Amino acid sequence: MACGHQFRAGDTMTDKELWTLYQASKQTVGEIASIAGKSPSTIKRRLRGIDIRWEQPRLDGRGGFVHLDVTYWGRNWGVLLALDDATCRPLYVAFVKHETVADYVKAVETITDMGYAIRGIVIDGMRSLFDTFPQYRIQMCQFHMRSIVDRYLTKSPRLKAAIALKKLMERLVSLKREEFEREFGQWREDWAHTLNRQTTSKRTGRSHYTHKRLRTAMNSVAFYLLHLFTCQEKGCEGMPNTNNKIEGVFTDLKKNLNNHSGMGEAGRKRFISGFFLALADNQASHNDKAAP
Repeated sequence: MACGHQFRAGDTMTDKELWTLYQASKQTVGEIASIAGKSPSTIKRRLRGIDIRWEQPRLDGRGGFVHLDVTYWGRNWGVLLALDDATCRPLYVAFVKHETVADYVKAVETITDMGYAIRGIVIDGMRSLFDTFPQYRIQMCQFHMRSIVDRYLTKSPRLKAAIALKKLMERLVSLKREEFEREFGQWREDWAHTLNRQTTSKRTGRSHYTHKRLRTAMNSVAFYLLHLFTCQEKGCEGMPNTNNKIEGVFTDLKKNLNNHSGMGEAGRKRFISGFFLALADNQASHNDKAAP
């Protein structure tokens, strides 16, 4: 009572209780060892022995809008996640080395084979995906669209044409498709001289566009324009215009992982699998309680 700590015999702590302390309760190994009355090395050994793997759930009778994205740890591997927009329930989890079209195809095919009816997909800009899933309505994340433009124009552009485009992109989320298309077209017309200006290289004698980054930003907007306002189309009521939900899940995951720095790849993958299993279980439990 005096020291303010609780102690419990480690032999009576189940693997489930141990893992919950480690992951859900965000306890460090040292804190768990103190609670269990065991050494940190013993706790680490027990944690390594707990088999945590993502198990693909059956999704019969479910459907909705799906967020698809990949987040990475270093350059060698990451996790691809499919997330149900309405419930934030993980629909598909897979570890990948590199982000490929085949990975996304497998994710979509898996969740549809499991009985999930996809109403639409929200992604953040992998160009080849727009042609890969012609059978689905696809929304380009408007937040990422703004980020792509900022990447080329910088946060504080000096060129007047760039300033005008940046201001238009800042209003993207509040505009209707017709309004944005009209204003974007007007911008291209107003700044045609700047956009088409060319410079001749003194060294090679060849001409090139003077404002390459501005033109690249313009071409990116033009490419994604068809999919920037899918959420406003008939039949897509309730479709999100950003990938903020899946980004939020990735942020929570990485915060939890930061509590356990120093883990190797195998430990991280086990932790990530456990994180998404717990998230799926929590959402399933919530849905069961909400059902009449």
